[in-house]
Amino acid sequence: MDPAVMLPPSQDRRWTLARQLGIESAVVRFWGVEDWWQYDTLVQTRNRFADHGFSLDVVEDRPPMEKTVLGREGRDEEIETVKELIKNMGQLGIDTYCWVWTENPVGYLRTSDAIPDRGGSLQTGYEHELMDQADDHPEAGISEEELWENLKYFLAEVVPVAEEAGVKMALHPDDPPVSSVRGVPRLINSVENYERVLELYESPNHGVTFCQGNFAAMGADIPATIRRFGDRIHFVHFRDVKGTAESFVETWHDDGPTDMLAAMEAYREIGFDGPIRPDHVPKMDGENDRSEAHPGYTDMGRLFAVGYMKGLLEQTEKEKVTT
Repeated sequence: MDPAVMLPPSQDRRWTLARQLGIESAVVRFWGVEDWWQYDTLVQTRNRFADHGFSLDVVEDRPPMEKTVLGREGRDEEIETVKELIKNMGQLGIDTYCWVWTENPVGYLRTSDAIPDRGGSLQTGYEHELMDQADDHPEAGISEEELWENLKYFLAEVVPVAEEAGVKMALHPDDPPVSSVRGVPRLINSVENYERVLELYESPNHGVTFCQGNFAAMGADIPATIRRFGDRIHFVHFRDVKGTAESFVETWHDDGPTDMLAAMEAYREIGFDGPIRPDHVPKMDGENDRSEAHPGYTDMGRLFAVGYMKGLLEQTEKEKVTT
C-alpha cells in the first residue's frame, strides 16, 4: 500500500508537509482550474509533482457530468470529455481515476462543520432530517431506474477507453449514502448496489474507491466488505464515522467504531497495493483563521492521521512476516 495525501495542483505548504511526512504518492483535485482534463494541464501537473518528489497516482475530480447523470441532451459531449481525461491519464502514467455518480448540487453534503470533539477539536457531520427540510431540487422526479440506465450507458462508453488506456476507474460512494436527497435518488449507497454497478460492466478496470466512512455509515462490516470486494478495490479513503447514513459525525481516526487495524489487515490479505489516503480530519486549535483550513481537510489533523496510518501499516507488515 502507498500512503498518499490529497494535494492542490500547484506547490504550497501542504506539499512541504507531505514530503516531511515521507509521502511520495499524490492525489490531486483541480479546484478552480478550468479545463484541467486537457493534456497540457495534466502533463504540467504530473511533472510539477515529479519535480518535487511525488508520483501523481490519482486524479480525484470529475469534469462536468450533470447531463450524463440525468440522461439529458448533451451527455455524449460530456462523456467525450471524460474519455479525453482517461486517455490523457493513460498517456501520462496516472493510474487511478476517482469519480462519483451524483449530480453536483446534491453531491457531497454536510449540515454541520464545527461539532465539538475531544480537546475542543471540530468535526463535520450530517443530519438528513435537516437537509430534507429544504425544497425539492429542480431535478426531483427522476427515477432510480432512469439513473441506473444512464449509468449503464456511461460505463459502456467509458470503461473500454479505461481498459485501453490502462487506467483504473474507482467509483466513490454517495456521501452521505442515503437513498435520496431533496427528491433526487442516489444509487451508490449500499454494498448490494455497488455489486450491481460492478456487474453492469465486468472489467478489472472498473472498481471501487473504498471510502471507509461511507461504508461504515451504510452499516457494513468494514473488514468483511474489503474482503468481499477484493481486487476490485483500486483506491482507499481511510476514515471513520459514528452514526448512520442519515445521522453521523466524523471521528478522529483512532476514536471511531471501526477496527482500523483489522481494516488494514484486510487490505493486506486481499493484496491491495494501491494508494490509501486519510480523509475528513478534525480541525484543531489555531486552524480556524487559516485560508486552507477547509472543514475536513486541515493540516494538523491530517498529520496525525498519516502517522496513525503508517503505524498500522507497519504493524500489518510485521504480521505478514511472522505468518
